Amino acid sequence: MGDNMADTKKIEDIEKNEKSSFFAIISRMKYIDRWALMRNTHSENLSEHSLDTAIIAHALAVIRNRRFGGSVNPERAALLAIFHDVPEVITGDMPTPVKYFSDDIRSAYAEVENAAERQLLALLPEDLRSEYSPLITHSGEDAELLKIVKCADKLSALIKCIEEEKAFNTEFSAARCSTEKAIRDMGLDEGIEFLEEFIPSFGLSLDEQKV
Repeated sequence: MGDNMADTKKIEDIEKNEKSSFFAIISRMKYIDRWALMRNTHSENLSEHSLDTAIIAHALAVIRNRRFGGSVNPERAALLAIFHDVPEVITGDMPTPVKYFSDDIRSAYAEVENAAERQLLALLPEDLRSEYSPLITHSGEDAELLKIVKCADKLSALIKCIEEEKAFNTEFSAARCSTEKAIRDMGLDEGIEFLEEFIPSFGLSLDEQKV
């Protein structure tokens, strides 16, 4: 009860401020590093990951429409992907093994994420919130596109694993196998198509990619 009251007061204080720091806070995504528990040869920040995920989500939506008779909006998929991890500017990036260690931890983290979403939206002027709320809180109307974004998120993670293995870092070998399995288990035709048609090139050198 006390935490909820403190959360509400914080949001009310933000609303009283005439200046909005929403986009200034969002820009700090570049300071949030991913894969915190792993030894990295090259660090990856949240901005980099979000851009990669957006590019892939757009491609997955296009593939669904062109090859599998879909009718989804690729631009909307890309936009959702850009914002899909925005609450982490407040919560930080919690490593997957920790986040899913137990149901209690997952539930507690979900509450933290929800509070972060509310605080971010409170930073916006009231007349703009309805535009950004679905991008941050993930409304039901985007359910199908969010499946695509989740697949794109996994594909981005897989690419990171491949790049680390190319640098002879075996730290990511198990993660590569589990991530690829997770992508296949999602059962999205466009995800499997991207995995088999486009992912192999990420394991090649620049010369081998025939640019």
